[in-house]
Amino acid sequence: MRHKLTLYALLLSLLAAFTLSCKGKRSDRKPETVKEAASAPVIGQETILLLKDLEENGDYVNSQYFPSLIKASVVNEELGGKNLVLDLRSPELFSRGHIKGAVNKQFSGLPEYFQSGIKPFEFDKIILVCEDGQVSSYTTALLRMMGYGNVFAMRWGMGGWNKAYAEETWMKGLSGKYEDRLEVVTNEIPVAQGMPEISTGLATGKEIGDERFRNLFGEGTASVLISADDVFSDPAKYFVINLERKDKYDAGHIPGAVRYKPEETLGFADVMATIPYDKTVVIYCGTGHNSAFATAFLRLFGYDARTLKYGNNCFMYDKMVKEKSTLSWLPFTLEESNDFPVVK
Repeated sequence: MRHKLTLYALLLSLLAAFTLSCKGKRSDRKPETVKEAASAPVIGQETILLLKDLEENGDYVNSQYFPSLIKASVVNEELGGKNLVLDLRSPELFSRGHIKGAVNKQFSGLPEYFQSGIKPFEFDKIILVCEDGQVSSYTTALLRMMGYGNVFAMRWGMGGWNKAYAEETWMKGLSGKYEDRLEVVTNEIPVAQGMPEISTGLATGKEIGDERFRNLFGEGTASVLISADDVFSDPAKYFVINLERKDKYDAGHIPGAVRYKPEETLGFADVMATIPYDKTVVIYCGTGHNSAFATAFLRLFGYDARTLKYGNNCFMYDKMVKEKSTLSWLPFTLEESNDFPVVK
């Protein structure tokens, strides 16, 4: 099992400097890719409390359940069972066609719905569905971190349920238009400077987390996604995080992108402190699912994080198809979709 830093704050001071230590685990962990800072990175007391609370309550982002994706074929097989399908699309799209038995709920109303509208743990699974799986992945991560351990995002969204929806979402998002602008140089992880300051004024990690979750659901999802056109228009404007394997990163990535290891980043304050909090952070992976989960975690801690919609599929699709067998890329095709029925 991997060793993880647990944070304890020393006495609060005007300089807000804290020493990172470990409880019951190694305290000398220093990832090779993280450079030594001239001074200790500044990490606020509320950030430390929230990190500690999440770790003590399952450490979801470093558990075997992360990310929590489910195939459309499994959802179809289990229809009629003790599962609940929540469709996060607009009422208009929902009325045109949805999975039998699905309930239409909007993102902002989910916390109240989970608290008073249903008894979440009476269901075996609560499955979130959206157009293409991007928003539902982000939402699933938030709900999982809130303690709802039976929530899943349906892979590919409605695009995985029925090919007609895939034609309107994923198939229109596939592109190789920026393949000629990829770079292969290795960009180093920056020196740790600190993490965004969380200032809720609350005293416990749970209280701080509850307030942060309320804020994120109140903000909506409009600023969660970002397109390849936006990123490639000025890559230097963003701090771009690549969550792929090293061989995939080495094969070509967005200019300036820095590779972070998914299993040694989220929840590790010494690594998270290397992510600049004065720039918009763009996270991408192969399909946009994993990066959406990671985006939820960073936004919880105050980063202006965005997930690249459709991941690599939206800017280097032809390359993914060509190198599928050698690098095990996952380019979306209609073979990933099904022909399951919808009701109106």
